Formats: sequence, structure tokens, C-alpha cells
Amino acid sequence: MKITVFGIGYVGLVSGACLAEVGNDILCMDVDSAKISLLEDGGIPIFEPGLKEMVGRNVSAGRLQFTTDVERAVNHGDVQFIAVGTPPDEDGSADLRHVLDVARNIGRLMNSSKIIVNKSTVPVGTAGKIREVISSELMNRGIDFKYSIVSNPEFLKEGAAVDDFMRPDRIIIGADDEQAIGVIRALYEPFQRNHNRIIVMDSKSAELTKYAANAMLATRISFMNELSFLAEAIGADIEMVRQGIGSDPRIGYSFLYSGCGYGGSCFRLFVRLSG
Repeated sequence: MKITVFGIGYVGLVSGACLAEVGNDILCMDVDSAKISLLEDGGIPIFEPGLKEMVGRNVSAGRLQFTTDVERAVNHGDVQFIAVGTPPDEDGSADLRHVLDVARNIGRLMNSSKIIVNKSTVPVGTAGKIREVISSELMNRGIDFKYSIVSNPEFLKEGAAVDDFMRPDRIIIGADDEQAIGVIRALYEPFQRNHNRIIVMDSKSAELTKYAANAMLATRISFMNELSFLAEAIGADIEMVRQGIGSDPRIGYSFLYSGCGYGGSCFRLFVRLSG
């Protein structure tokens, strides 16, 4: 399958490499020419175990290419993945400029039917905004190509992203177009050979699922951080408390550590420095 990935940050590069690994023809596009040059020279802009080797293997096999040419990128893929950043805006909300810029370019340059798959972390309702932008661009051109919007949130953990993509615990497909759903099902088939991991829902439910998952994990970390303050105040051992509650299968051990905080809708960890 011919696929374009817009954005070669953490999600885009991992997704592009893993999709190429199972035989797809991937073109990754980014406006950062320095990143593209680094990748074409055999380097990678992020560290993720196993990623450099996977990128190199698929570049050598001709299944993975990189470009800064937007028109080439839009014309390449029948499926267009949006995997660009959504940093916090001044009011704390997700900045959708980059997502909508990609949608605008797709509508401005597409010359055939496309399936647009959003993997960026976005607020509920963004799929509708993407649809409106593409529709507006096509109307301005006076043409009417068929296109579908699919919400396909990512659930990658830093340090285990390649394994998470290759062996996912769930694949969320948010769409109402049965043909598009069928194409994305086929695309992910190599990643679910043991049992069906695909959950199909509407786009708003898919977008909310991503935020709900992040919120639940954030709640666990926040709860443990509050408990650690209490443990310190009364002289208890927070690690023993963690083991004591994590042994309950209803609670479990994952994301049950006190320590670093986090920030942003993409749930990135950070350390607050004093001074």
C-alpha cells in the first residue's frame, strides 16, 4: 500500500518505519530540511530502541523515503497519515495549526481519492475540522474528489514505541465510511495476527478515547505523587505501599510510580527544576 506520513517526529517516524517494515511503500514528509538530511544520511532525530536499525533496513530496501516536497507527498499516498505536533496554545488548548495546514495542503494538491488518517493527539471534533478544510480547498478548485477522514490515535510509550506499534494492545479506528474502515483494517492486519485488536467506532469517540486514556494514566501518576507526599510526612515507605496496592489485579502496577510529573495533551514527562 502507498502511504504518506506527514511529520517525522516521534509518532510519525515510528509509524512510517513500522508500516514500511511489513511491506508498505512509505514516504515521510516534513518541513524541517535538517531532519530530512539527517535521515537520508543514516541518522535519526530521536532515540528509540530498534528504530535506527528499522529505518536503515527499510530505506535500503526502498520501502521508506523522506521528502520536504509537499506536492510529492500528497501525490504519493492513497492513505495520508497526519502525525504532526499539537503543542499547547497560549490558553493551554491544543494548537491545531499544523494539523489543519496538512489538511489544507491535501485539499489544495490532491488529484485522486484519499483516505486521511489522523494520528496526532487532537481535541474531540478535529476530524470534522479536517473535513471542512479539505472540502473548502476542493470547492475553491472546483473539483470533487472522494476522501474519507479516519481518527486513529496512537498509544506509544517512549522507550517501547517500536514494540508498541508492532504488537499493539488495541488499534482504534474512528470512521463512518465502510470502505475506508476496510482499507485501514487491511493496513493493520499484519499487526494483529494472534487475535483481533481493532475496535471500530465513530471519530469523536476515537478522539475522546485518546484523551480519556491519557487522563486515566495521569490520574494514576498524580495519585501516587500525592501518596508519596503523605508517606514522607508520616514516615511510610511509598515503594512498599506501591507493591501493596499494585498486587491487587484491579489496580495493577503500570503507571503506579511517584516521581516525574507530566505536561501537555500528548502526556510527555518532565522534571520541574527548582531555582
